[in-house]
Amino acid sequence: GGNEKPTAKPSGGKKSAEGSGPTSNLWKMISAIEDAREAAVEGDVVSGEVAHEGGENALVPTDHGAALRQLVAVPLRSQPLLPGILLPVVVKDPKTLESIREMKDRGQAYVGTFFHRKDEVDVATDEESLSDASLEGKEFDLSDDLSELHEVGSLAQVHQVSDGFGEGGHVLLMAHRRVRRVGVVSQGPPTVMVEHLKDLEYDRNDDVIRATTMEVVQCIKQLLLVSPIYKEQVQYLSRNNYYIHDPSRIADLGATLCSVEGNDIQEILEELDVKTRLDRTLHLLKKEVELNKIQAKISKQVEDTINDKQRKYFLMEQLKSIKKELGMEKDDKSALTSKFQEKLDSFRDLAPEEVVKAIEEELQKLSDLQSASPEFNVTRTYLDWLTSIPWGTYTEDKLDVGFAKGVLDEDHYGLDDVKERILEFIAVATLKGSAQGKILCLVGPPGVGKTSIGKSIARALGRKYYRFSVGGLSDVAEIKGHRRTYIGAMPGKLVQCLKTSGTGNPLVLIDEIDKLGRGATGDPASALLELLDPEQNSGFVDHYLDVPLDLSKVLFMCTANVLDTIPAPLLDRMEVIRISGYISSEKFAIARRYLEPEALEATGVPPEKTEITDAAMRRLIDEYCRESGVRNLKNHVEKVYRKLALELVRRGAHEDGAEMSDQIVVDGDSLSSYLGPPAFTTERIWEQTPVGVVMGLAWTSMGGSTLYVEASVVDEGEGKGSITTTGSLGDVMKESALIAFACARDCLRRRDPESDFFQTSRVHIHVPAGATPKDGPSAGCTMITALLSLALGRGALPDLAMTGEVTLTGRILPVGGIKEKVIAARRSGVKKIILPKDNLRDVDELAVEVKEGLEVIFVETIDQVLDVAFPKNE
Repeated sequence: GGNEKPTAKPSGGKKSAEGSGPTSNLWKMISAIEDAREAAVEGDVVSGEVAHEGGENALVPTDHGAALRQLVAVPLRSQPLLPGILLPVVVKDPKTLESIREMKDRGQAYVGTFFHRKDEVDVATDEESLSDASLEGKEFDLSDDLSELHEVGSLAQVHQVSDGFGEGGHVLLMAHRRVRRVGVVSQGPPTVMVEHLKDLEYDRNDDVIRATTMEVVQCIKQLLLVSPIYKEQVQYLSRNNYYIHDPSRIADLGATLCSVEGNDIQEILEELDVKTRLDRTLHLLKKEVELNKIQAKISKQVEDTINDKQRKYFLMEQLKSIKKELGMEKDDKSALTSKFQEKLDSFRDLAPEEVVKAIEEELQKLSDLQSASPEFNVTRTYLDWLTSIPWGTYTEDKLDVGFAKGVLDEDHYGLDDVKERILEFIAVATLKGSAQGKILCLVGPPGVGKTSIGKSIARALGRKYYRFSVGGLSDVAEIKGHRRTYIGAMPGKLVQCLKTSGTGNPLVLIDEIDKLGRGATGDPASALLELLDPEQNSGFVDHYLDVPLDLSKVLFMCTANVLDTIPAPLLDRMEVIRISGYISSEKFAIARRYLEPEALEATGVPPEKTEITDAAMRRLIDEYCRESGVRNLKNHVEKVYRKLALELVRRGAHEDGAEMSDQIVVDGDSLSSYLGPPAFTTERIWEQTPVGVVMGLAWTSMGGSTLYVEASVVDEGEGKGSITTTGSLGDVMKESALIAFACARDCLRRRDPESDFFQTSRVHIHVPAGATPKDGPSAGCTMITALLSLALGRGALPDLAMTGEVTLTGRILPVGGIKEKVIAARRSGVKKIILPKDNLRDVDELAVEVKEGLEVIFVETIDQVLDVAFPKNE
């Protein structure tokens, strides 16, 4: 055989045979055959002799090698080699390749080809070729007994040996007959003992065999119709007459044309019964024909789709050209320019002069640019934003105090401070005739209605409502916009707000302003300074628009849980309104007025078939939903009604015509069957506080709570006077404990001069709960009272709670969070509260129902606190 000819890889072919599929194998086989024939013809012309078909270089199956019993084993990794088939094989082992070269140099060379077992080979992926050439770089070690190879293989004649990459080489093999490996002779190269296999006796004239053979030939013809790539190979084999009349060889040829797994071909190689072999080949050919038909069908559908789309495209282009010639339609650039010019004309008299000038300059630039230019789309997008902003367009405010109060009362219960401030805003706007923008900041625990009240205020004023959250925001461009030089640049949130709302004076709610982030792209809090400054936002400049934007008429509202994380310059620009939370009576009214109707509508429960009693609702508020807000209360009310809905469905109340004699009533005793055990039983650890224990009051972001301070003596002895603190206390609270210890020694000296308790006692102060971080100075008076209780051996007055910062000289300073602390004290059943005198104005602002049942005592010094906690008449 001559050198291999390069061949084109067939489209859609599967990778299963050696080379790069069955098509490639046959191309290589026919190329080698044609080269051999040309060489034989040229030799005949030169020497005047006729080449014998059965010579040593014959490329057709012969009987040579029939007497060989020992063969060098060549493993095949992709697919077995069937008799009568020519195949190039990669030989990686240098010893095997050298042995083949030596045999070829001596004359005819024969080897045994054996297929590698698939389950022990890491084959290539589906996108790779499974030819031996594709596995050239992989290592396959063979064991001594060659158990990795199938026992049945082929006796193959070596026709050509060529060098490959590295130490391996390529060998062109023609298989002649089937052989079985019966033993291993040696390793390096692997040499095996074989026995030659013959087909089982069969009658060629048997009708079944003849019919099956004809059907196989017919399938090969069908395969040629759907895949003409096989046609030349099969025609040449037919002209050589060594396939056409042999059912065994026809079966082998048909199997070779199929793109199946190597194990299927191995089964055909091992099959010695010609009839069974024909049946298996016929089955594989039928599948191959159907597969090729499906492939052809898919290919035709794709081509039809592409042709249809091309046809529509050409027709649309022709239609555009016709319309353009008749003046019925302008091109894209002209249409865009006209659209932007119409938008500009609609607000030319209302927009600032520099805005109009900027739009006209961009329009001129757009008309000069080509549509395919990258700058064209940038200018187009910029003009789209500039002309979409409502320049000089404002909604008319509803300056009606009565209407606004009705709307606010309808949507929210309580929140008198917020409502009063909005009514003041409307009153001022009524007197002045115009409403100026303001920046309000609502501060309070979660679930008290900070966000939802923004929508109600917008409805009361008749303004458009826009909300965006800045929680976790770390990119300044979200506020100020991107520069137009960046790909995908967009304006900031405020420009988007104006475009969405379509007015220049919406109500903008900036949510979670206390949770602003700070990243590598700048500080958003600093960017908000200009936005939330009434003196500066009349000329706010967005980086994208790059023209002044008047935001002075926008009403800004911000929400926050705490003020500590808001930068001082930003906080200075806002008017802070505190929303402390709801007491039990307010929660009860909110649940009945708002939450219960919403839960009924959300669950579909008929109101006449269920009822939650007042006792159950109060128990739900006191024992399950004690936090300041009502979000958790809403969730629990919905949970109760979901369980009621399940109970109604189980009773069949949803069926047509069904009647229930009894109404399902949820009372205080049955509430736990719907919600489980109460989350809160009481905040009071002791009904009667023992010696050394005093109840304090604390403020948290979730509202107020009671806070116990416990003091105990852990060691006594001369000179052991000291203090130890535990309970996750912060630095400020630890300093308060040291101040309390010093102040308590001074107080004890005045009350009992002869006592040396603090000089001889090591005192331990603990503040439950230990896992909750605590900080702040307001527990100072509570700590001193606990220490004096321990030193005097007297318990504090029952049902007493206190809060206040203490100086080293015994002065009581004011603290914050008075409303939350008073609510927490009332919730815990406290009768008396000791507060700093400077907090008198905070108590006066509290609603009457908040202070109901409480005796508030205002003090200025620690001695006044001790006089209340330890009465002299007891």
